[in-house]
Amino acid sequence: MINFLLYLIAYALYLPLSLINFALVASPGYFRDSAITIDKLANREFRTLWNKTLILPDGYQFGNINETISGVLGKNIKQNKLSKIGKVLVYILTEKHCIDAIIN
Repeated sequence: MINFLLYLIAYALYLPLSLINFALVASPGYFRDSAITIDKLANREFRTLWNKTLILPDGYQFGNINETISGVLGKNIKQNKLSKIGKVLVYILTEKHCIDAIIN
């Protein structure tokens, strides 16, 4: 129960603290850097969902904290391992974006 409470507190604090941090930092690349950080977190945190819905069972797996969702999609494009839902997401993001997001 304590872990769930900590999760709720962390989640509730994220947006207001991000806005305060932005006001203090005022860096031109702040939102892009934050978006990449959130993307990597989502790749790790929702790996089971992504692995079950976006790729075939033998595809390159989501979950590496150092990769973005787009980068993993790009690797699965190259291996032809996207599910139908994965292909729709790649269509929205564009195949070029996903391929360009691959980290070797």
